[in-house]
Amino acid sequence: MEWKEITTLEEWDAILEKSAEKDQVILKHSTTCPVSFNALDEYNDYLEDNPDQNIDYTLVKVRESRPVSNKIETDLNVKHESPQIIYIKNKAKYWSATHWAVTKAHMKAVID
Repeated sequence: MEWKEITTLEEWDAILEKSAEKDQVILKHSTTCPVSFNALDEYNDYLEDNPDQNIDYTLVKVRESRPVSNKIETDLNVKHESPQIIYIKNKAKYWSATHWAVTKAHMKAVID
């Protein structure tokens, strides 16, 4: 299973809307942060081991897509940090973790 990157507010709005029917997981990733690269590795490792999930996985590069990152913060009322993983159900934050807590083990514990 793979994630897709979003870069527009319209894409984000569609994901938030879709979360009413299908769970969504967003990784907010900073392309200049070593901790964020570690989180991206953990995200990818999780997806490699869990291919048959009924969940959509998305990546937002926070520097390159700042308006999207800001709107996620506003819409979900989740203070922005990166790296940050946010699990969304029914148009609301169900769970989130940041920095070194973005791990395959945490994802497995919450998502599986």
